[in-house]
Amino acid sequence: MSDDERRAFLSDGTRTGKLAIVRKDGSPHVVPVWFVLDGDDLVFTTGADTVKGKALRRDGRASICVDLERPPYAYVMVSGAVEISTDPEEMLPWTTLIAARYEGSERADDFGRRNAVAGELLVRLKPARIVALDYDDG
Repeated sequence: MSDDERRAFLSDGTRTGKLAIVRKDGSPHVVPVWFVLDGDDLVFTTGADTVKGKALRRDGRASICVDLERPPYAYVMVSGAVEISTDPEEMLPWTTLIAARYEGSERADDFGRRNAVAGELLVRLKPARIVALDYDDG
């Protein structure tokens, strides 16, 4: 995929990202997350006291894989360091954008305000490595 194709793939519809982190004991943990793109960065939120939140604060690295689960099959995997904010004012525009993508514009404001609160983390995954593969390209 070209860079433009990769960004379009990541932004298309309501595909979830499968977030991979490492637990404190070294075991892997993978969960789906809602996200939006900001340039090449993937932006999402999570609870500060969740397994995800604790691992991201402790380790500072993550991977997200977004895939097309039907033919022709494709995926984009992004790995890198994360930047974390706990500022609800900084979160609100992002939680609203995420909500608009996954819940629709009519629910975006309510969802955004519900998730831009103390106890939530705004996470920005900064790509260090990107793998983008479209099996339809032959």
